[in-house]
Amino acid sequence: MPSKKAVLKTYLTPEEYEKIIESADRTGLSLSTFAKRVCLGQPVPSLENQRARRELLRINADLGRLGGLFKLCLSEKDRPLVALHQEVRRVLWEIEARQRELKAAIASI
Repeated sequence: MPSKKAVLKTYLTPEEYEKIIESADRTGLSLSTFAKRVCLGQPVPSLENQRARRELLRINADLGRLGGLFKLCLSEKDRPLVALHQEVRRVLWEIEARQRELKAAIASI
């Protein structure tokens, strides 16, 4: 059964067509969906931004796990690391500062 949707046609040079195909591929959308969103002024997702966001979240999780290990180290009083507690606390504060920076960067993407 034929579709009742309207079809929009346009003439493109081979270079223009390739650019549009590449742009659609970068977003992860089909050519039809990409063209529809661009023509209607709707937002077009970027796979690069999504990848960057996932990588930042992964780094943030790694820093959180590292911070958890430092906190565990600090909580064990009977270990001979008492002399290192100040250094460990300093590193922990730096990790927490980097986590805040990462969260701000993630929110801005």
